[in-house]
Amino acid sequence: MLDVALHCAEGPVHLKDVAGRQGISKKYLEHLTSRLRAAGLLRSVRGTRARTTLGRSPSQIRVSEIFEVLEGPFALLECVDSPERCPRSCNCATRDIWMQMGQLHKAFLASITLEELCRRQSAKEQAGWAMYYI
Repeated sequence: MLDVALHCAEGPVHLKDVAGRQGISKKYLEHLTSRLRAAGLLRSVRGTRARTTLGRSPSQIRVSEIFEVLEGPFALLECVDSPERCPRSCNCATRDIWMQMGQLHKAFLASITLEELCRRQSAKEQAGWAMYYI
């Protein structure tokens, strides 16, 4: 998502190019992008060669959305989302802590947009290039 966001100003991107820049297989990337397209975070652009672009503006995409699509719910333990799995869940103080940690994790990722992540990446790249010229 970050790579697409960083390069979509130039137009829709080819997954082959994203895979090359990120050092991952195109097949694996296609698996990830199919899930992101189904969630509306990416969309395909038809043409002579299929390309991909963001489904919404980077300012409207939260990192928490991307995480949930690719990783699933924020529950850190099975009993958090499925208390029936543990007979002690209603009387378990540690379950409460795990639930709070999951809520904090989700809130933190929801506070960051893809646009903000792009700004952070650009700043890191600029700082990295500056080191080559020192």
